[in-house]
Amino acid sequence: MEITNFFRTLLNTCPEIALFLAIAIGYGIGKIRFGSFQLGGVAGSLLAAVAISQIGIHIDSGIKAVLFALFIYAVGFQSGPQFFRSLGRQSIREVLMAVVLAISGLLTVVAVARIFHLDKGLAAGIAAGGLTQSAIIGTASSALEKLGLPMAQVQQMQGNVAVGYAVTYIFGSLGPIILCVNLLPWLTKRSIREDALKAEAAQMGGVHIYADGEQPALPELIGRVFVIEQGGQSVSQIESASVTVEQIHRNGTPLGWTSDTVLAAGDVILLFGHRAEVVSAGQQLGKEIRNAEGMDVVMVRRDICLTNKAFAGKTVSECVHMLSPAARHGVFLLGLSRDGKPETVSDDLRTMSGDIVSLYGTSQDVQRVAAQLGPILTKSVKTDLVFHGCGLVLGLLIGLVVIRMGSVPLTLGSGGGALLSGLLFGWYQSKHSTVGNMPMASSSLLVDLGLSGFVAVTGLQTGQQAVATIIEHGLTLFMLGVVVTLVPLILTMLFGRYVLRYDNTAIFAGALAGSRSANPAFGEVLNKAGNSVPTTPFAITYAVANVLLTLLGPLVVAFS
Repeated sequence: MEITNFFRTLLNTCPEIALFLAIAIGYGIGKIRFGSFQLGGVAGSLLAAVAISQIGIHIDSGIKAVLFALFIYAVGFQSGPQFFRSLGRQSIREVLMAVVLAISGLLTVVAVARIFHLDKGLAAGIAAGGLTQSAIIGTASSALEKLGLPMAQVQQMQGNVAVGYAVTYIFGSLGPIILCVNLLPWLTKRSIREDALKAEAAQMGGVHIYADGEQPALPELIGRVFVIEQGGQSVSQIESASVTVEQIHRNGTPLGWTSDTVLAAGDVILLFGHRAEVVSAGQQLGKEIRNAEGMDVVMVRRDICLTNKAFAGKTVSECVHMLSPAARHGVFLLGLSRDGKPETVSDDLRTMSGDIVSLYGTSQDVQRVAAQLGPILTKSVKTDLVFHGCGLVLGLLIGLVVIRMGSVPLTLGSGGGALLSGLLFGWYQSKHSTVGNMPMASSSLLVDLGLSGFVAVTGLQTGQQAVATIIEHGLTLFMLGVVVTLVPLILTMLFGRYVLRYDNTAIFAGALAGSRSANPAFGEVLNKAGNSVPTTPFAITYAVANVLLTLLGPLVVAFS
């Protein structure tokens, strides 16, 4: 007992300890595998927080709001360009997913309430907790006041809303994680990670994106050293074969050379260019040698933001000819991306202002071209906090806007507002790459810490009351909450699989999590995917579901 009092005093004195303890224990639990089943860090954090909460902890809700805003804003920022490219007729599947889940959720709650003779308050509470839509508490409570019942009865039912919510909310958060991360891949017979990579490759136009530590076995651009067997050719004649001369040594010492310099037998020359052309040119010059002291040249890859309007709207071929021969000497075009998506480079491809042009060559040569095209984008570990601070402020302000449909208040809330702002700011940053830097490591930390912290605070706040209520009222309400959580999700999952024909598990999982506004489940889906592919379907269904699920409060009161 003394130990319990000690920990209660300690954790209430510094509740941050409880928060990070729940995250640490939760991620430890989440790594444990039971066959092919793995709980994951987010669900583990929730369970650990519920266990810790039993000693009695008070933690401020402001922490939860801040962590969730950081999580959902970072998710939106990562996916802004792809999200706006995906809007259109192809988004109808995501809208239908959210509609089906809302309708099946309403029917499930009403059926459960009538079969088990629940009053309208308990029915609304189970809907709010089982579907993890806290806004239902407010909309249902307001609807109860309009029934014309005695005030004492209304107050009792409003109290039952809180009881039903407390009992069912924990599994309401946990159930979608299990279903989206474990059951859905079993149904589709494909892994989330496998399909996320497949979708990413399709989005990138088939271009393989090399991870840290990866490189091609046959690089397209190479440097080779050759010994001239027969002299007489000038540098300009050699470079007419679409290769560049980077170094010349004569009698063991570097030779100062120009395009008119004539090579002599025995000269050692470093050629650089596309693999086939370097090999072909070298075979005509002489013998290739492996080791040549002092012949190495440092080459760099630089991304340049095209801001010079003189080049915008021109074809790649026209842009090349607009550069002087001296400027483009030794510089190779590796690729061009637009709104975060690589474009297939051809002579006829037209450039646009804001395109990211990837060039390869010596630092001096690349800088010479960049001086005409636009600024070099330097990778920085620093985050532009002015840009992103404004983004979060805008998102939270959007979340405060309330539109009333009769007596029902509709709002995106802080989560929906931060998500929308993140999408907008991510899209803007893709168009203006010189501002708004946020390294991937930084955004990944915000996503992981924000979501796990959010669910941990939720568990610390509601866990003790939920367990106490279950003990007092028995398991019936809890099991009814399980039904309300799982049945709509399973029906929507089957609808998506066999009617809407989702065939990519990563995209399907994102849409399913969003149709339930299930942020913890979405966080685990992102972890499994390893990229931002699930975010676009999630963002669409999340926005629709946030409105539809809020409307369930008055409907549950009316029909239960």
